[in-house]
Amino acid sequence: AGLLQDLKARGLLEDTIVWLGGEFGRTPYAEKNGTGRDHNAGGFTVWLAGGGFKPGVSYGATDEFGYKAIEDKVHGNDLHATILHLMGLDHERLTFFNNGRNFRLTDVAGEVVRSIVA
Repeated sequence: AGLLQDLKARGLLEDTIVWLGGEFGRTPYAEKNGTGRDHNAGGFTVWLAGGGFKPGVSYGATDEFGYKAIEDKVHGNDLHATILHLMGLDHERLTFFNNGRNFRLTDVAGEVVRSIVA
């Protein structure tokens, strides 16, 4: 909260993307005799602020256990495409051909999630 308040007070929040999250979630249940939780790519949370994202928006939903996304799913490629869009870059124009196939920062996939963009 302090970081966001400081960025806003300095007039920098609108130009700064703050991303809290990782590349996977955790299963909603304990495993291995209660010693931990496994990776879960099917349902996890990413928190975004500033830089052109709509404030106060919750997007998507998981099942009742938090195990898998069931509504408004966003793939990592979509998230990357959205962030690149907010940075003024068209992820589709960053395509290059190498070793027999096309590549780009969003791995030749991804759509901008416009409903989270201000």
